[in-house]
Amino acid sequence: MNTNADLLNELRIDRSPGPPPSRKGLWIALAAAVVVVLLALAGWWLFAREKPVPVETATAVSLSASTAPASVLDASGYVVARRMATVSAKITGRVREVLIEEGMEVEEGQVMARLDPIDADAQRSLSAAQLSAARSQAASISARLTEAEANAQRLSRLVGQQLVSKAQHDQAVAQRDALRAELVTARRNAEVAADSLRISDIGVDNTVVRAPFAGVVIAKAAQPGEIVSPLSAGGGFTRTGIGTIVDMDSLEVEVDVGEAYIGRVQPKMPVQATLNAYPDWKIPAEVIAIIPTADRGKATVKVRVALKEKDARIVPDMGVTVSFLEQAPAEDEAPRRGVRVPATAVVGQGDGAAVFVVGDGSVVERRGVEAGGTIGDAREVTSGLAPGETVVLAPPSGLADGATVTTEAP
Repeated sequence: MNTNADLLNELRIDRSPGPPPSRKGLWIALAAAVVVVLLALAGWWLFAREKPVPVETATAVSLSASTAPASVLDASGYVVARRMATVSAKITGRVREVLIEEGMEVEEGQVMARLDPIDADAQRSLSAAQLSAARSQAASISARLTEAEANAQRLSRLVGQQLVSKAQHDQAVAQRDALRAELVTARRNAEVAADSLRISDIGVDNTVVRAPFAGVVIAKAAQPGEIVSPLSAGGGFTRTGIGTIVDMDSLEVEVDVGEAYIGRVQPKMPVQATLNAYPDWKIPAEVIAIIPTADRGKATVKVRVALKEKDARIVPDMGVTVSFLEQAPAEDEAPRRGVRVPATAVVGQGDGAAVFVVGDGSVVERRGVEAGGTIGDAREVTSGLAPGETVVLAPPSGLADGATVTTEAP
């Protein structure tokens, strides 16, 4: 049984510090708040956000491309040069100097290289000495002949007067005739020596290598000190050429056309060539000839195509794609500006005409345009729209600027 003292002790206030409060409840409250916020965002995403509008789209096409002549056949080939030469010396010799570099333009007759002329100069000196000797001999015989003719003429008068014997006269005449024959031979020897000197001059000139025609150097094959020869007589140690030049005005295209389609190609047929290196550059061309032979292995026929434009960007062995056209494009027709789109893509009329352009993230932009006439089921747009842009076909009435759409091709 509790006493009064015990009861009083129970009523006493305990002022000792209690245990620290627990943070478990605080973390639970924060987690619950985050869950509530995430659930609210998910609900807005599912029910309150604007849903993408399904639309059909098309691509704007350039008017100049859409009005180009139709192609009956497309093929690929390469740029080739009809006039190309690997220039070499006419004689075998050691290269003294090379005066060309790749990419250098040369004129017809321009010196490209020089060979060591020691042998040619020595031969020319010998021929010149032989010519001088032959002329000196002819001059000596001519002087002796003059004396013999005078002696024969004097004895002819004396023998008529019986002052000298006939034998002396006959001897003088024979000597004169012999000297005449020797003079003819000496003069012919001098002519032969002169011809030999001219040949030696040609040999000296052959040590100079000149360009056979005007063109551009595309390869330099020899260096000073190397042996060059028109024939590959020295194996890998003898060069057969100084360099290669190309006449850039003779560039054309060679195309291999399948046998099954060669009937579509005719001489003088208009062609549009496109270099692989410059796909946006359309070069007018024309069929030169169809080579009358076929490649048995590839079942193709070679066609020569002439390029109507000359440009430094066109170089030999470039890849090219050609389109054989039904008719040549009009030269006096200026390229048309603007694009062509389906007529249903344009909304409004006059100054209020507009299209919905699909941009990044499938977000549409309402853009004012200047619309032209109709081309069948298409419409011209002369300004405000670029080729390659995507437009919405038959835009829904509720479609607004900045809306998100889901696109599909019509």
